[in-house]
Amino acid sequence: MRTMSPLSRTLGIVFLLALPLPIFIVFGASFNGSAYIQFPPESYSLRWYIEAFTDPRWARAVGTSLWIAAVTSVVVTTISFMAAYFTLRYAPRINTMLELAIFSPLFFPHACMGVAAVALMAKLGIVGTPGAIILAHVIVTVPFSYRPVHVALRSVDPDLIRAAEVMGASELRALKDIILPICRSGILTSLLFTGIISFDEVTVTMFLIGPEITTLPVQIFTFIQDDASPVLAAISTISVIITFLAIVLLERVAGLTFFVQRSGS
Repeated sequence: MRTMSPLSRTLGIVFLLALPLPIFIVFGASFNGSAYIQFPPESYSLRWYIEAFTDPRWARAVGTSLWIAAVTSVVVTTISFMAAYFTLRYAPRINTMLELAIFSPLFFPHACMGVAAVALMAKLGIVGTPGAIILAHVIVTVPFSYRPVHVALRSVDPDLIRAAEVMGASELRALKDIILPICRSGILTSLLFTGIISFDEVTVTMFLIGPEITTLPVQIFTFIQDDASPVLAAISTISVIITFLAIVLLERVAGLTFFVQRSGS
């Protein structure tokens, strides 16, 4: 096996160290004591974190993003599981076509999807409502939900299902007692990963917000246009911490291997 040259190893280390550098800069700027974003800070203060936690606009935006992400993750994971279970068990011939349809949102820029979402939601009369945002987030996140669920279902030994049927278990009983426990890691991966994506989604969401509802990423983008104070760095740091904790939980509970495994393996 070929070993990496010292130059390649050094470049790789520099590249890996450079990736989180913007996050550390934002983190440092969030403790700046002055009224404008500056790095390195001339003075240190927690005033911007205090403002972030006491300003009702930020608390409302965080709460909205969290519950929309939670609902989206449950809905899209349920849809993905039902679609994967049906195709693997009853219609394997359409599996390729179904995957193409599910992964199709990855082929389009989010700005184009936002315009299409506005047109669709306008016809449904739900623009500016939580339902419109959740529906758009389901479409955006379904490719990331389907893969771990599909891989988990492919790992179920068909002989276990046949043995349960021979013993008189109904399909619902086999699903509840055999399939779901085996697929728990894939389901948890889907729930957490799609929740993270929904929580951070901004491009499509910008087209669908209304006067009564906005999410944290959209609130940050709107605030930048009016007042780029260090409270943005504090809010961004809090958002990064929430996402990081969710990824750590995902790795501890289920692992990230579902995103690198091949479906046929």
